[in-house]
Amino acid sequence: MTSRFTVRTIRPAGRQSLATAQTAAGGRNRWDGVLPARTLLIESPEGQDAPTGYRISNLPGTTQVTDLVRWAKMRGCVEHDSRELKHGLGLDHFEGRTWRGWHHYVTLVAAAQAFLTLRQLDPRVRTSA
Repeated sequence: MTSRFTVRTIRPAGRQSLATAQTAAGGRNRWDGVLPARTLLIESPEGQDAPTGYRISNLPGTTQVTDLVRWAKMRGCVEHDSRELKHGLGLDHFEGRTWRGWHHYVTLVAAAQAFLTLRQLDPRVRTSA
């Protein structure tokens, strides 16, 4: 999959952005009325007429585009791993009652995921068709 990405510096608007800026400034007396600049990452896949994805970041505008794209796309990997832990390895099937039991269960599920991940990355392992 390939996409084109554009980076712009913006100042978000709206009640939530205004409240966040005022809270960060410690009240109205110390706030100068200007919302902080944010970095907007725009994704435009090839063959599409309009952009399909927008992500706002509080990273500085000097952050390299490749880093912004990698971190934005990392969310998909995290969601995939979370689904695999829950559905494929049974993380959501725990029915114990103790904190210690929960930790044992989570440790075993995490070890199973680590094993499967390393197995997938090993070029010598044969995969079935």
